Amino acid sequence: MTNTTLHTVRGVLLATLALLTLGAAAPAGAALPGNWLYVTVTRGDARSGDTRGTLLLCDPPQGHARAAEACTELAGVGGDVGRIPLKNGMCVQVYAPVRVTARGEWDGRPVAYEHSFANSCVMAARTGSVFALSS
Repeated sequence: MTNTTLHTVRGVLLATLALLTLGAAAPAGAALPGNWLYVTVTRGDARSGDTRGTLLLCDPPQGHARAAEACTELAGVGGDVGRIPLKNGMCVQVYAPVRVTARGEWDGRPVAYEHSFANSCVMAARTGSVFALSS
């Protein structure tokens, strides 16, 4: 296996363990308490991409370095990542593809978001802090 594959498998296993651990403590019918998203960022193309992911919890905010900011942005749009207001739109026109996904629950409704961006600057301008995962 390549390092990228091992990293992806490790991330999925850790997220699954977190979901199972938190889900076991939650009341019947609730997988996780409050608002949460499992977010991933893949840099590069599908064949050689580097994927990172984390569980973003918002009650209280935790999951990555900018969790509080990401939760505030999501609260302002009812958990709809695609409705986060555009930030600084001044990005260089360099093609360095980034694919993001978010799956989870917000205010009792399922969330599913995925999108590809030309580069990480465009991603940040369109999605705020939601996918600001530490390197």
